Amino acid sequence: MSDRTPLWKPSRPRIAAANLTAFRHSAARRWGVECADYDALHRWSVTHPEQFWTTLWDVAGVVAEKRGERVLADANKMPGAKWFPDARLNFAENLLRSHDSADALVFWGEDKVKGRASHAELYRAVAQTAWALRDMGVGKGDRVAAYLPNLPAAVVAMLATASIGAIFSSASPDFGVQGVLDRFGQIAPKVLFACDGYYYNGKVIDCLGKVAEIAARMPSLERVVIVPYAGSGAGIAAVKHGVPLADFLAPFAGEREIRFERLPFEHPLYILYSSGTTGVPKCIVHSAGGTLLQHLKEHRLHGDVKPGDRVFYFTTCGWMMWNWLVSGLASGATLLLYDGSPFVGRGYILFDYAEAEGMTHFGTSAKFIDAIAKINLAPAKTHKLDRLRAIFSTGSPLVPEAFNYVYDNIKRDVQLASISGGTDIVSCFLC
Repeated sequence: MSDRTPLWKPSRPRIAAANLTAFRHSAARRWGVECADYDALHRWSVTHPEQFWTTLWDVAGVVAEKRGERVLADANKMPGAKWFPDARLNFAENLLRSHDSADALVFWGEDKVKGRASHAELYRAVAQTAWALRDMGVGKGDRVAAYLPNLPAAVVAMLATASIGAIFSSASPDFGVQGVLDRFGQIAPKVLFACDGYYYNGKVIDCLGKVAEIAARMPSLERVVIVPYAGSGAGIAAVKHGVPLADFLAPFAGEREIRFERLPFEHPLYILYSSGTTGVPKCIVHSAGGTLLQHLKEHRLHGDVKPGDRVFYFTTCGWMMWNWLVSGLASGATLLLYDGSPFVGRGYILFDYAEAEGMTHFGTSAKFIDAIAKINLAPAKTHKLDRLRAIFSTGSPLVPEAFNYVYDNIKRDVQLASISGGTDIVSCFLC
């Protein structure tokens, strides 16, 4: 490994074509500000936040019933300041703008399962699920929970929940029963989406026993929808209020339209949780408008995500990076979902995925990069990663040697970004 510290230097054409460059020019034309470089743009964004966020709203083409004239109310209160206090929008509507045949979701479940859904297919699946939820009385402010792997069904459940103004919360199926009860027990969900099992490192892990115990101990549940994946489904009868996904959706198979509820900017969208290291995990509520604008900013301006890009993050539904990833739909990206061990196929499976699907953004952890460096993986020699423009690493700081490893052994012409995020803001502190 080289002892130098490589520096990624994008070409002038690449800088000229970047979303951030277009945004800088837009701000200059609209407000007469001179933002000759990134530092100047940043200074303007924090000294004139109303101008910055209005520009972002318009450049991103936020879909809303109205925005209103006010951007910031009670600006000197913290907490208490309100963003876009007159706006009304729907988070899911902004992620479901396309109805075409291009890929919206691609899924790999280790080397066992592969699938994809177009924007049109995703829209129909969300419509059916939303009407099924409405039919059982789920509405604005109700909670819907998911105990699911990183499946397309998790994305569908979230979008359907958000479309009707209910609040979504998720956990990974590797959580134990008490861990799930400690989280979902606080929010009293009406509906739980859960899987019958999942794959990890080539093995099938059955979930229905845990799901049955959770359902028996959570009195708020009126329905437990079992998503078929890796299990046999033979134990559904033992799950209180349990119903197979196909049966839950069957009465609404003909539904093709979604009735989006346009709600205030600060209407709750997600409930996430603190780590639980100092007691029971604490609930953290995130608003629809705030989450949407923050993710649009990070994806488009910091990540340079463009329509047609293919964005991947190795995450579970129990980590805020899943919520961050899903918002990529609002920028016109295809989401590349993966569930299971990243070390299947001698550690190459994620690079197999990147090559096969033309991945443009590869999100992972510093731990993964360190692990593949220790086993001397060299994807640059074995895989074509022509479309890969950015590698994001988070979870812990990326050491200098890891930068050398990535540039020497994965791809030299790539932007490697050691980012830092937080559950408490469901986005990044440092991009």
